[in-house]
Amino acid sequence: MKKYEKKEKTSQKKGILRFFNDDWVLWSRRFCLGCYDAVAVVVSSFLAIMLRFDLSFEKVPFYYQDVLYDTLLFSVVMTIVVFAVFRLYTSMWSYAGTMELTYMIPACVIDTVINAIYILLKHRDIEYPLPRSFYILYGLSLFILVFISRYFYRAVRALANRRADRKSKHNVLIVGAGEAGNSLIREITNSAFINKKVVGVIDDAKAKQGSYIHGVKVVGTRNDIIEKVKELNVQEIIIAIPTATTQEIKEILDICKQTGCELKRLPGMYQLVNGEVSVSKLKDVDVNDLLGRNPIKVDLNSILGYVSNKVVMVTGGGGSIGSEICRQIASHSPKQLIIIDIYENTTYDIQNELKHDFPDLNLVVLIASVRNTLRMDKIFDKYRPDIVYHAAAHKHVPLMEDSPNEAVKNNVLGTWKIVKAADKYGVKRFVMISTDKAVNPTNIMGATKRICEMIIQTYNNRSKTEYVAVRFGNVLGSNGSVIPLFKKQIAEGGPVTVTHPDIIRYFMTIPEAVSLVLQAGAYAKGGEIFILDMGEPVKIVDLARNLILLSGHKPDEDIKIVFTGLRPGEKLYEEMLMKEEGIQDTENKLIHIGKPIEMDEERFLSQLEALKEYVVQEPSDIREWVQKIVPTYTFHKEE
Repeated sequence: MKKYEKKEKTSQKKGILRFFNDDWVLWSRRFCLGCYDAVAVVVSSFLAIMLRFDLSFEKVPFYYQDVLYDTLLFSVVMTIVVFAVFRLYTSMWSYAGTMELTYMIPACVIDTVINAIYILLKHRDIEYPLPRSFYILYGLSLFILVFISRYFYRAVRALANRRADRKSKHNVLIVGAGEAGNSLIREITNSAFINKKVVGVIDDAKAKQGSYIHGVKVVGTRNDIIEKVKELNVQEIIIAIPTATTQEIKEILDICKQTGCELKRLPGMYQLVNGEVSVSKLKDVDVNDLLGRNPIKVDLNSILGYVSNKVVMVTGGGGSIGSEICRQIASHSPKQLIIIDIYENTTYDIQNELKHDFPDLNLVVLIASVRNTLRMDKIFDKYRPDIVYHAAAHKHVPLMEDSPNEAVKNNVLGTWKIVKAADKYGVKRFVMISTDKAVNPTNIMGATKRICEMIIQTYNNRSKTEYVAVRFGNVLGSNGSVIPLFKKQIAEGGPVTVTHPDIIRYFMTIPEAVSLVLQAGAYAKGGEIFILDMGEPVKIVDLARNLILLSGHKPDEDIKIVFTGLRPGEKLYEEMLMKEEGIQDTENKLIHIGKPIEMDEERFLSQLEALKEYVVQEPSDIREWVQKIVPTYTFHKEE
């Protein structure tokens, strides 16, 4: 105990000493500033009168000198008092800026006025105790001397920091000489904690060429970026044009990515409007910025009215698509949101996120398999959902090629059981997430999703529930998608593996895809297969090259790209529509309706029954059985 008491006393002594040391430094600085200001008053007084008489003190009449000596003490004391009132002794002058200047100017003006009044009143027997020009010259001289004392330290400190950190700081090139660029340059230049140095600014405006922003020169236009990066030894480029369109950003990035520099940019216009432009708001440039199209925007406030005060169920709610559906629905006041998923880790994550972001949300999270008939029946019976979004599925093509029976059990039978439960318990609307791989499928995953679409079509004709499917392509950044794989391979030094140099895919971000899914659900009347317009297809090898460039490496030099060959069941390109399907537009030009293909529903249901009995036997020829149901399904038969 004595040992701890001794340590505590020692710590207290150190704390007291530190307090007095800090306090002593503070007061010593203020004392020095006060002494300087006293000298400044004296110098300003004599300088002002000497300026009136050609800088010769001998020419100053004796009665003017007497007035100066008589009022000098008052001037010194009053100046210190006025400066203290205007906080010229409490500001941190190492960070002095415009606000400190707004204190300094009125302080000098008021001090000059008070001194003038004092002189005129004390020597009122003399018409002009001092020349009229004296007061103006005194005020200007005092302001200059005070300005030098406050800002000279900051200038010296900034110069010293620049010299000391010249080797350790990253050289930064900022693209954009507007308000956002101005704010970033000011913050980087003034902060001692940001390990960056702005060495140049790029802007396409001809009028800005050669001008300076906080001492940093506008060195050229976007066409000069590559040259200036080499000339100025730039390691990082920051794009500070929040008003630029997606296409403009892409054009600039196409140039920047050739430099091998680290790329960052401001997320958007709202940071500028809200005054939030700062280094902390910068984000890494990613492959989404290189797609070259404006993000898809959907007015969910008007569309999602149909989920308000409804019980909404999302199967596969822990997955990439399912979790985003949950986020967007949670923001539109459902009566209750029920998440069902078999995987507990991702489901736990979305549960915590929704609880944090929507504390008033009536949230139910259940770990369950859609393949468990009794479990699904009990859940539907207890919660009676009004709307179901069915996103639970096995989706990885290569994995399902190795486990085709599992694809059938989970995708086909799981969907069938959920569809029947929705019918049995009076669900108003059922929306199934499908895929472009269901069109003329060459893999078991796509074939099973096509069967799911057929189930939707069949039950829509037999139930009061409105059943629809939404078909779209790949989403950027989803679990197991190509982008996270590429990023991991780049982080490990390569190689980046691409199956084929000509393989192309349609891409959309997860929020974009989900917002269109929800809008399609609002349009549903029953039986439709909604097809999302994914824009122009993208070559996978181009995505790989762009990601390598954005990581500061050169493709095929620093990071190799290796072509591994098409995997089993993989196409060079995906289709969105089958030949038999017509297409019909909706109010949203990005959402189309595929005309349902006529089919023998009784025969289809009997095939489903047979498939259900057969797949549990773990057969080796399940693909042949699936092909009988989906004639457009083609696969490579093993010899």
